[in-house]
Amino acid sequence: MGMKIAENPDFKSIITEQRMNRLKAIVCVTIISTSTTFYTGCNSSSAHRNTEKKPLKPVSVYNIGLSDEEEKAISTSSYAKHVRQEVSALMQHRLSPNTFSGAILVAKKGVVLYEKYQGMENHATKVPVTDSSSFQLASISKTFTGMAVLSLMEKGKLGLDDPLQKYFPDFPYLGITISMLLNHRSGLPNYLYFCDSLIKDKSIFLTNDDVIRMMTEHKPPAQYQPDRHFNYCNTNYLLLASIIEKASGQKYADYLQETFFTPLEMTHTFVADPTQAPRPHQTTSHLFSWKAEPDDPYDGVVGDKGIYSSVQDMLKWDQAIYSGKLFKPETLKAAFTPYSNEKPGIRNYGYGWRLMVYPDSTKNIVYHNGWWHGNNTVFYRFVADSTTLIILGNRYNRGIYQAVRPLRAILGHGDGEEAGEE
Repeated sequence: MGMKIAENPDFKSIITEQRMNRLKAIVCVTIISTSTTFYTGCNSSSAHRNTEKKPLKPVSVYNIGLSDEEEKAISTSSYAKHVRQEVSALMQHRLSPNTFSGAILVAKKGVVLYEKYQGMENHATKVPVTDSSSFQLASISKTFTGMAVLSLMEKGKLGLDDPLQKYFPDFPYLGITISMLLNHRSGLPNYLYFCDSLIKDKSIFLTNDDVIRMMTEHKPPAQYQPDRHFNYCNTNYLLLASIIEKASGQKYADYLQETFFTPLEMTHTFVADPTQAPRPHQTTSHLFSWKAEPDDPYDGVVGDKGIYSSVQDMLKWDQAIYSGKLFKPETLKAAFTPYSNEKPGIRNYGYGWRLMVYPDSTKNIVYHNGWWHGNNTVFYRFVADSTTLIILGNRYNRGIYQAVRPLRAILGHGDGEEAGEE
């Protein structure tokens, strides 16, 4: 980190080398709170290592827009102190450095209450996890795919009742609409299961087009008739990613970059390309034994997975949705509407989002989990008070999901309900 001095000869002559060194030195500071020591510094790779950290506020214009006084009131409240203390204690017990490699962030109305980084981006190279680390989101990627489809709907580029044959004329499965892909009511078979016997060369990454061609040629049997009931299926979001490309005229990765990642200043978020070298701070997937888990042919498919992000970037995504500046109110209502009501219970699915729907709708929870290779992820949005919980891990650990229940209790949103792993 350096300090840029105005290009003025007179000004430069006043600043001696000794004073410049002092100015540089004060950039690195240690901030001490009542419960935890937080570090910010010049060397990110060492300053954030296995530490709890008080981060910078997301700077995107797409946020709730609290005043400085409101932010201070939240960050200094007894609730914030309670969260910091209890989450810190829970981390030591449930997600200790011996078992958890990743990042966790808890925020209320965009104000970060707790943030911690620990473990390794890549165990082989001993690169530590920092606030710049990007994790494979796995199925949390579906939240971006779903909202990208809805953004194209807002632009008049597609309709949710469009049949799939509008985009894939030879697609052999009839009666399926974009809406049914979004809410997992298509009844289509899961490509992760039927492709295995059809892949001739497993050293080559499949593409979305490859899977669609296999479905067209081999016609693996559907699981159910369209729109009969909910059946979570990754094929739906593979198809949605391809529809995004056809409707927008852009690559899936480019459309998301232009529509979400760049405007929201999500500088550590991207759609991964396994045929290219890893990006800076792109974390490696590990088994619990710390053995690196390599990509497989399915890592070339996007839409259902494949997006990498950091916890701070995911908070920006969360805040942008709350802001009301990214989507129309009616679009958000459609995204968070439960569409599968054949069975009683609070669990449901919207358009790219899992839902917990309560009789008192103000208590509803909008969330998604993810699991792909050794990556386990959690993204919870408690709409009652705009509290956010994000956990991203790159070392296989089912304890990440099991930690959600006690974390919800700490945050004041516990009800005894456990969420699945994906």
